[in-house]
Amino acid sequence: MADHGFSDKVKGAVNKAKGEAKDQYGNATGDTKKQAEGKLDKMKGEVQEKVGEMKDNRH
Repeated sequence: MADHGFSDKVKGAVNKAKGEAKDQYGNATGDTKKQAEGKLDKMKGEVQEKVGEMKDNRH
């Protein structure tokens, strides 16, 4: 059964949420490494969501 990009969208949303949490934690504690990790996770999540949208549009 094909999910037509649904799983990519879910993974993307999870990574974006995880990234936002890390970014905010790093911001609150002054941990620039954690902030950078959070920003990277958010970017990864956005890419995953775009991949899911592209898969949806192909079907």
